Amino acid sequence: MREYFHKQMEVLAAELAAGLARLKKGYVDAAEALLRIIDPSGSYPYEFVVYRLTGYRPPRGEAAAEPMRGKQLCSDLRRLIVDVCNSGELRIEDYGEPVYDSEGLAKRFQVSTKTIQRWRRSGLTARRLVFPDGRRRVAFLERSVRWFVRNRRNQILRSMRFSQMSGPERQDIIRRARRMVKATGCSVNEVARRLAARTGRAVETIRYTIRRHDSDHPREAVFISAAGPLGEEEKFEIYRSFLRGSRVPALAKQYHRTRGSIYRVVNEMRAKQLQKRPISYIYNPQFDLPNADEIILSSGNNEPRRAARGPRRLPPDLPPYLRALYTVPLLSPEEEKGLFRRYNYLKYKADRLRRELSLEKISAGRLKEIERLLLQANGVKNQIVRANLRLVVSIAKKHVGGAQSLFELVSDGNVSLMRAVEKFDYSRGNRFSTYASWAIMRNFARSVPRERYLLDRFSTGHDEILDIAAALRTYDPDEVNLNELRESIDVVLAQLSPTERRILIDHYGLDETRPQRTFQQLGQYLGMSKERVRQIESKALGKLRKILHPQQADLLG
Repeated sequence: MREYFHKQMEVLAAELAAGLARLKKGYVDAAEALLRIIDPSGSYPYEFVVYRLTGYRPPRGEAAAEPMRGKQLCSDLRRLIVDVCNSGELRIEDYGEPVYDSEGLAKRFQVSTKTIQRWRRSGLTARRLVFPDGRRRVAFLERSVRWFVRNRRNQILRSMRFSQMSGPERQDIIRRARRMVKATGCSVNEVARRLAARTGRAVETIRYTIRRHDSDHPREAVFISAAGPLGEEEKFEIYRSFLRGSRVPALAKQYHRTRGSIYRVVNEMRAKQLQKRPISYIYNPQFDLPNADEIILSSGNNEPRRAARGPRRLPPDLPPYLRALYTVPLLSPEEEKGLFRRYNYLKYKADRLRRELSLEKISAGRLKEIERLLLQANGVKNQIVRANLRLVVSIAKKHVGGAQSLFELVSDGNVSLMRAVEKFDYSRGNRFSTYASWAIMRNFARSVPRERYLLDRFSTGHDEILDIAAALRTYDPDEVNLNELRESIDVVLAQLSPTERRILIDHYGLDETRPQRTFQQLGQYLGMSKERVRQIESKALGKLRKILHPQQADLLG
């Protein structure tokens, strides 16, 4: 049962429970009498309640500062009755009238015990009394039942209507429910709501009928999910199909599940993927400040504002990749520190939320927040890497001369640069270029001497340059490997609608099991015009820009 709404009522209940045993029955009876005259929309002073229960007027200093609302007061009085009963040895023999427990009252009205529980929430007063078998159980006095029947006649009649349902009516409900699930994949609650509106039956009656049928006939169950749980392989396949653009109703129909169960599977797999994924960061005491968000995330946009510094006149034959590097602004010490602080703090927040994930009670909102933080961190890391790509080229030029070409060295150095971003501690006051240069040169010291003895079996042309440039815009910042790259793409795609996912995956060939498609081919497949497909793709890319951060929108550009 819920806690007391008013602290003074909780104190009053404790005082009455600690009082004389011979007075407790009177307190309980007085509380029920007061319940019958309380107007839920009204308000009542504390001293009035005390006087009605005990006949004693408390001093003015003990009165509540504000009157108590009627609806909340009724809930507190019902809780007080149970607490006072539990503190003593009130027996059903103390009342000269019939007394029912929950099962006895359910049998009298031919309803379920769950219906009795709903009646209690609607105002049926319950006590906790000792029955002849010596056990204390929830009890209902005859006078309490009669008062409730008099004031809730229509509700009781609706609840009792289930007992009048004939066999053909039940069969008709099951038939219509099965047809509805097959056509739409609705949940049991949605099916019960729709059928209740069409048949005039109570929602709970429909729901109980379906569940009772599925329990008694598991092989003919309307909701097959009750027949057995999904295996881990099935859950993973559902998750992968969802990320690749499959619609939830189609998955529900394919796996004979409700749409709600499919969403639960997707969220469960998202949570498991996040729990397995390592989130490393450089901790800083600033992260635990009460106003850390305001200090770190709201302190400017951390965008480099200075023009890129480079040679005034670039060689005319400079490859496009190298020429593009000089359009990226360099970072000042303040900008660099701000970006590293922001990058590590975003991952710190994501890791803290990730540690609180529970597979027993998954919050879709929390999953989305963790993924949003990781995507923003990836965007910040992209910005740091792009601002330091010229550093890699300057170091790589000094190591040219062996089997590896300049662009092979640059590609290798870019990997070292990405890893250096992960390890750099901005709080020590050093520039990142110093740390990154050491990391890149140490990698070349290991790889270049070994490569000098190998024959150059591959030629590097403009196509490879373009591939490198493209890779720099889509690499996974956490670990540079295909599995992590696939996971990052999956996290991004999970933020989109099924149609948007399908268009991006097929247009850019992100699914190796399906061929890459043009806008026209996608339009024919989805039943829409080529221009409409292009508009949806543009909208989807816009969503991803906003997810990363407005300042990092150019990363998807």
